[in-house]
Amino acid sequence: MPLTAEQQAEIDALRATPNQTLRAVSPGMEQHLYTAHPVLDHGLIRVIDYMGDDAAICQAARVSYGKGTRAVTNDEGLIRYLMRHWHSTPFEMCEIKLHVKLPVFVARQWIRHRTANVNEYSARYSILDREFYIPAPDALAAQSTVNNQGRGELLTGAEAERVLEILKSDAGRAYDHYEQMLSQDGQAGLARELARMNLPANIYTQWYWKVDLHNLFHFLRLRADPHAQMEIRVYAETIASIVADWVPFAYGAFEDYRLGGVTLSSKAIDCVRRMLKGEQVTQESSGMSKGEWREFEGVIV
Repeated sequence: MPLTAEQQAEIDALRATPNQTLRAVSPGMEQHLYTAHPVLDHGLIRVIDYMGDDAAICQAARVSYGKGTRAVTNDEGLIRYLMRHWHSTPFEMCEIKLHVKLPVFVARQWIRHRTANVNEYSARYSILDREFYIPAPDALAAQSTVNNQGRGELLTGAEAERVLEILKSDAGRAYDHYEQMLSQDGQAGLARELARMNLPANIYTQWYWKVDLHNLFHFLRLRADPHAQMEIRVYAETIASIVADWVPFAYGAFEDYRLGGVTLSSKAIDCVRRMLKGEQVTQESSGMSKGEWREFEGVIV
């Protein structure tokens, strides 16, 4: 259960008492407000607040660039122009604040995106719940033999069972010791800020994460990519589905030019031009390294 009974009661009360507002609202995002979207086994994402919509992006662009945007006669076309030409500030006019519940090791990846405001649950002040991320069988994979930070073939049979048992027993044992160190039976108990250091990286934490749309798109471009670690990718994919309802024009342009698009080097563009002329181009004649050529082939083949 990703939400406690108290959290669910708070959400129900908020949704039952809507407030009138004069600010611009996004009908798509209004449907997501306070709704908890489950992620992984105990995680969640829910929208706490947001500011702006597709129109806010266009409004900012027209103020900033004036006559330069008059040839773009509709909001969708303008947003696609802004995305296509790597403009950033108009997208910064939209912001979103999320409540995220996630494993600590995912949070350590996530926090590398330093262009957001974060306030995390304090294990110095409060006691963490006994909730751990335990991978589903289809997420248990061996180390990749070609990618030092990726996964290879799935573990199966006795080996998969052995790994799952280790994960479960180690997490449970660590939490038992955590509780014992906090115990006040006959003594003061170890300080929470010290007792927490023995907990494993798969325990769940929570935070509020506020970010503007420009930086959120950068997060999604990296973390919703098929090569991203699955445990953070599923969070990114859930956020992406919310953003698609919030700013459909902007997300459509992002999906087209960033998620579905590629950036080619000057050498790669030269190769494409030569190929269009009928010339046979090889890695040796391209001027690219083997890695660059392999990636280039992945785009054009």
